Amino acid sequence: MIAEDHTIVRQGLARLLSDQPGLEVVGQAVNGRDAVEMAEKLNPDIIIMDIAMPKMNGIEASKKIRKLLPRTKILILSMYSHEHYIHELLEVGVSGYLLKDSSGRDIIKAIDDALKNKTFLSPAISKRVAESTLSPHKSTSREESFKLLSNREKEVFQLIAEGHSARAIADMLCVSLSTIKTHRAKIMEKLVAKSSVQLAHIAIQLGLVDPEI
Repeated sequence: MIAEDHTIVRQGLARLLSDQPGLEVVGQAVNGRDAVEMAEKLNPDIIIMDIAMPKMNGIEASKKIRKLLPRTKILILSMYSHEHYIHELLEVGVSGYLLKDSSGRDIIKAIDDALKNKTFLSPAISKRVAESTLSPHKSTSREESFKLLSNREKEVFQLIAEGHSARAIADMLCVSLSTIKTHRAKIMEKLVAKSSVQLAHIAIQLGLVDPEI
């Protein structure tokens, strides 16, 4: 299964994989929320997951899928190489992390490794992991503040950053408007933000929201 919001990337990847003997693309999701629902329905062997997707980013989607389907392998394919994402996703239990400039051969190798219960990291990611082991990265205050958010607050944070109204978010998450307003107040306090525009800037800087969104 492929979870990627950019149509050209998603369709190109689907074609690449479909041409490989023994591989079948059973589903394509265009955002993180759809990815979780589709994964639960299709129970795929492997999911190739982007990070910066609308409605729910790939990190939160991966966490949910890992809980729902521990047998399913997840490979991250992203343009972002933020160190805190790499470590967080490896702790979640993803089977690989590749950058979008990876070759088709690397992607096939990552899938093969995942099926053998091995972890595949593209060279740039391996270098980051090695460097952080030798010289641990000091998180920025913004990254540390983001870690203070609960999983639900992270979900609401992204939806606010994408420009959805409080009412729309309440409907999406099937909760009351007052609950969303409470979450919003806590998020703004933890991230030291004064407006939704500031929240959007923070989300972009953290690589959670695509600037084009």
